[in-house]
This record gives sequence, C-alpha cells and structure tokens, in this order.
Amino acid sequence: MKLKKEMLTHTMDGSQVMVSTDKDVFSGIVTSNKTAAFIVDCLKDETTPDAIKKAMFDKYDAPMEMISEDVDEVISKLRSIGVIDE
Repeated sequence: MKLKKEMLTHTMDGSQVMVSTDKDVFSGIVTSNKTAAFIVDCLKDETTPDAIKKAMFDKYDAPMEMISEDVDEVISKLRSIGVIDE
C-alpha cells in the first residue's frame, strides 16, 4: 500500500496538512497530528500496516497495542477518503 501520488503533504508547527493535486482523487484538506503524520510519511513509500507499526514501535515509547490501534484507525480513515493505492 502507498499514498496516492496526487497527495501532497506539508508539515508546519507540528501539524501536517495534506491536499490532492487532482480533485477527482480527493477534494479537501486533511490535517494530521504527529501520530497520523508519521503514518502518512511512512505511506509515501510502498509499505504494509505491520511495517508501519514496527517503525512506530522502534521510534516511540508506546505499547504495541496502542500503536496497532492508531495505525489501523488512520489507515482506515485514509482508505475511506480514497487516498491509498493498494
């Protein structure tokens, strides 16, 4: 899975903003907190949910159960707006 190539991100003041260059892919703005931004950044390259979870576990001091729930929730939301290529 990977973030669609039409999606651009920009991080400022600790928040990430994501927009599409193609209104047929997504029309609107997505704002992400630090956790969601990390997941979105991982999705800029081909990856899997398990690889994202491992990367978060290696970087942050958080229980794997919490990380797993966060990753699954963010991926689910990104899928629901159609910005992930599977």
